[in-house]
Amino acid sequence: MSAEQSIDSTRTSPRWITGLVLGLAGLFYAYAVWNAVAHLIQMAQGGLTAGGWITLLFGVVFPAIVFVFASAIGRRRRAGELALALLAGLGIVAVFWLCVLSLSLGLIAA
Repeated sequence: MSAEQSIDSTRTSPRWITGLVLGLAGLFYAYAVWNAVAHLIQMAQGGLTAGGWITLLFGVVFPAIVFVFASAIGRRRRAGELALALLAGLGIVAVFWLCVLSLSLGLIAA
């Protein structure tokens, strides 16, 4: 075994652990997308402006974009580092979702 191979084996986790981390995080991101779709349907029943449609549709797409970006950042890292990148991305999605909800409550109150 060469020195380069031993360095590579210590830097990455087994694929099944990486897959498990990606799968579990993917469930949380899918839940965020599901909530965004449900919120979009609920808000659309009352009528939306063009800006409302754009904002709420972006709320549906945003978790998927963040998941792809976070998994690309942690792609060749250990499973713990990948989990931290995905968790940070999930925090960003949560903050964005709270902003969308506050905007929606403002639209309802107005």
